Amino acid sequence: MSARPIPGRTTAAAEGEIVVFLIGMRINHFRAPHQWVPVFVGMLRMLRELKGIPGSGLLGHQLLSGSPRTYYVVQYWESKEKLLDYAAAPDRLHRKAWAMINRFERGSRQHVGIWHETYVVPAGSYESIYGDMPPYGLAAATGSLPVERRGVTARERFASGAQD
Repeated sequence: MSARPIPGRTTAAAEGEIVVFLIGMRINHFRAPHQWVPVFVGMLRMLRELKGIPGSGLLGHQLLSGSPRTYYVVQYWESKEKLLDYAAAPDRLHRKAWAMINRFERGSRQHVGIWHETYVVPAGSYESIYGDMPPYGLAAATGSLPVERRGVTARERFASGAQD
């Protein structure tokens, strides 16, 4: 069930620095599902694990498709330290998934590609606006505010420094 739109214009309630982490996969050969299905399922399992870890640092995420071949997750994190801690934790799924991907890569003949990008965004370096939208993206991760709380224009929202 999808969320109901919030009437009018809103902005994300994010405070301070945020980390945006993009991670995805590209199916290079559809006829090798034994190579790419485990990668896709692994992404979903890690997201489920993160939701169940209090204080993990993951604020929220969106699973998106760029084409029938590409799937990616936009993640919003409290800090790069919490993201890196999760990635390195020996008792978490990421370490196991990374080992599996390295094994597959050696024998996969390039059936699946993977990528990630990490952006640390300081306070005052992001702004958002949503018109008649349910919470989405950063607002889904951090909550929504009436746009007037941060400024009617993008210039005003940047000047607010994403602080109340």
